[in-house]
Amino acid sequence: MEEKEFAELAAGAALNALSPDDRVAFDRARREHPEWEHWVTTDAATAVALSDTVSNALPPLTLRSTLLSRIATTPQLPAMDAAVAAAAAPMDRWSPPAETPATDRAAGDTDAADRGTAEPPPNTTVIQAASRRNWTRGILALAASMVLLVALGLGAALINDYLNRPPAVVALQQIEAAPDAQSATVEVADGGTATAHWSESVGEAVLVSQGLPAITDDQSFEMWFVRDGAAVSAGTFDAEDGAATALLDGEVESGDTIAVTVEPEGGSPTGEPTSDPIVLIPTA
Repeated sequence: MEEKEFAELAAGAALNALSPDDRVAFDRARREHPEWEHWVTTDAATAVALSDTVSNALPPLTLRSTLLSRIATTPQLPAMDAAVAAAAAPMDRWSPPAETPATDRAAGDTDAADRGTAEPPPNTTVIQAASRRNWTRGILALAASMVLLVALGLGAALINDYLNRPPAVVALQQIEAAPDAQSATVEVADGGTATAHWSESVGEAVLVSQGLPAITDDQSFEMWFVRDGAAVSAGTFDAEDGAATALLDGEVESGDTIAVTVEPEGGSPTGEPTSDPIVLIPTA
């Protein structure tokens, strides 16, 4: 069995739509090719994701009676053995052979007479087997298409998330990838922590904090570069449930101390800290 056929069967298995023979072939290939297991995992996850999109709604009260009435009035094919149907060769259509000329038959041409013998039309078992196999293949193709569409949708979502990363996240990844990346962590009042990540080659610093104190709506956290005895504003940020990842405005320089104060909304009106720092992180 090729991997492409296994992928189709995996989609059918996720929907519980395999025939007995296909189930046996699928299980055998699964044991022989463990490297194909990712198809099973992906299709199962897709089936769950698709089922989650269906709302929980009760069927109409008349559904059962309507269905039973349609079954009673719909012509039914005779019963057939599933094993016979699975073993029957598929047949698209039957067409009678060309009629043997009468002159050949009159001349006693036995080969011509054999060629003129009409092949009987397929019986009900063969027709049902072909229909069942085509239906199964259609289900598998539909499931595979749904898996592909969901995979493409997930891929597009991941790409969109990657392209729309916050600047602080982008800077943090660049800092962590730099050869001179550094970090330092200090404790904040009430048990919180603040970690500064910086790289002089990248020229940026990011502050990742947890457990910051609660502030009012008319206040903001403001970051500072403290260098040469003076504080240079590095922008403001808001924290959600005391947590934040903030990119400092401006380039970090060797020996800077990163500080955080609580200021009026939008930042200090004087351009200098108006309160004692709640965070002090030396970078030297």
